[in-house]
Order: sequence, then C-alpha cells, then structure tokens
Amino acid sequence: MKTIIYLGGIYNLLFAIFHMGFWKMFNWGEELKKIDVTNSAVMQVMNVHLIYYFLFTAVICFVFPTELQSTKLGKAFLLTCAGFWLLRIVQQFIFFEINAGAYVLTAILLVGVVLFALPVFKK
Repeated sequence: MKTIIYLGGIYNLLFAIFHMGFWKMFNWGEELKKIDVTNSAVMQVMNVHLIYYFLFTAVICFVFPTELQSTKLGKAFLLTCAGFWLLRIVQQFIFFEINAGAYVLTAILLVGVVLFALPVFKK
C-alpha cells in the first residue's frame, strides 16, 4: 500500500504543477482584469492555497506513508483527501459545462478518490 500512497503524493504534486500554470493557461493577467478586484483576488488566493494544499499532501504522502496506512490519524487524513477529490467531482457537474472534457476530467479526479481511499480499506 505504500506504493499507492506514493502515487497519491505524485498525483497531488502533478495537480500543484497544473495549478501553478493557471495564470498563463487561462490568461489570468488579462482575464481577471475583466472582473472586480475582489473576485480576482479571491480566485488567485484560492488557487495559491490549493497549490499549498497539494504540495503539503504530497510531502505527507512521501514522508509518512507507513503512518498514513497504520494509524487512525493517517487513515483520517487519507479519507479526508479522498473526500476532497470526491467533492471536486460533485462540483464538476454543478459549476462547469458538461461535455466530453468534463467526463475525462471526472475520470482523472476519480483516480484521486481511489488512490487515497484504497489504503484505508485494503489490508
């Protein structure tokens, strides 16, 4: 199960890198000027905090895999991470346009649910 936990760390590390590219990918330098300053700031602050969360989670997975799979606190952490990705899947269908890309992204997000839940339920 340590390998699955390491994969969860890599998964979150990749999402941190992906989110670091949002400013360029979504042309936030120009696009965020079209909304008010507060909303622009909120989007950027939330994105920076997501990057922090992804990096933090990755480090925890890389440094404490044994503790994550063998302690109540570790299992609670893993389930919280699985819940994070499950909630993100739900939000996909509430806030974003539903098209083929949405289903591809949903499959990618489901990988996160499985990677973090599996070590909790599998011996």
